[in-house]
Amino acid sequence: MVLIMRDTVTDLIAFLTVARERSFTKAAAQLGVSQPALSRTIRKLEARLGVRLLTRSTRSVAPTDAGERLIETIGPHFDGIETGLNEIRELSGKPAGSLRITSVEHASTVILAPGVCKLMLDYPDISVEISNDYQLVDIVAQRYDAGIRLGEQVAKDMIGVRVGPDFRMAVVGTPSYFKRRAKPLTPHDLTTHTGINLRLPTSGGLWSWPFAKDGREIRVRAEGHVVCNTLPLMLDFALAGVGLAHVPEDVVQADMEQGRLIRVLDDWCPPVTGYHIYYPSRRQPKPAFRLLLDILRSGV
Repeated sequence: MVLIMRDTVTDLIAFLTVARERSFTKAAAQLGVSQPALSRTIRKLEARLGVRLLTRSTRSVAPTDAGERLIETIGPHFDGIETGLNEIRELSGKPAGSLRITSVEHASTVILAPGVCKLMLDYPDISVEISNDYQLVDIVAQRYDAGIRLGEQVAKDMIGVRVGPDFRMAVVGTPSYFKRRAKPLTPHDLTTHTGINLRLPTSGGLWSWPFAKDGREIRVRAEGHVVCNTLPLMLDFALAGVGLAHVPEDVVQADMEQGRLIRVLDDWCPPVTGYHIYYPSRRQPKPAFRLLLDILRSGV
């Protein structure tokens, strides 16, 4: 009976890892087993339970309805075990454990990375995985410990803690670009300009640039021939004079001060609500996460 229970627990850990990573290859590497061995483990578990837990294709792996139900049932218990073990380690003065955090590039660079560096220097037994993604991720379903997004993007059923000040966006282009095009005076003028756009992974559409002034809020999309999914790439194209970019002010501050980029529509770019770290209200935070949260809060 003990052997059967031990095998079942091992199989469930394997299943949760595959479901979380959405990949047999990544899960096998994390578990330290071969991919064929991991596939056999999952098939045996499915045979023992009499249901299919994962749908497999050449490109992706995803839980079935039964798999999702199993994750919801057993996931919190395994999380609780990990949290309990980490709390015991914390008593030894050597906090350990792993954290998975979904963020966006800008927040990761200016807020999360500095905090994680301090955390890992003080507590070398803690490991952190950061995934940058512009879509709003279901951190419970995808088993993240927390997420970082703008304050207004945090779901109401989450605990949100401010970890960054308000900031402003900037619309910028090179001097050579503005020799070819007149500077826009209002957001509506952007319809005659070339924009360097950002693809939104959730909808597949392009991000519309938000503006506000005197109580008016509008969104405009500057049409262009370049679409990116990272800030550095957008900045590279802007500096090359390809078009206008709409990016956080601090990202282009040095380029503006040195004259490489010129800012326009400054009066249409009010402060944006600062970044918040959010996590489930019904899940006990890991000791490692509490340490990181204290570090991030101290920087606000």
